[in-house]
Amino acid sequence: TELHQKNVQEKIHVGKIEYEPELSVLHLDTGVKKLTTKENMLLRLLVQNQNELLDRQAALRAVWGDDNYFNGRSMDVYIAKLRKYLKLDPKVEILNIHGEGFRLVVNT
Repeated sequence: TELHQKNVQEKIHVGKIEYEPELSVLHLDTGVKKLTTKENMLLRLLVQNQNELLDRQAALRAVWGDDNYFNGRSMDVYIAKLRKYLKLDPKVEILNIHGEGFRLVVNT
């Protein structure tokens, strides 16, 4: 359907970085970065909640299906990876909101 095709080609700009959630791809100055399934799910949640709090427990349940301690440690590793990709644009950052979650901030 036409709607589905539009969705597949969706490109989201996160600062100057182009993100294609349907393809799990980031377009960076250094080239195209293919995201893992979990990286993509996490980034998609952050982008959908851009400049707002992404609740840690909700994100864990959405991506890992369980908000236990080990999954929480795993998510911190994925957040660190996403920060590394996004740091190519100094206006984009993922903030840690202690005890609550994360916030993807894009400064204009």
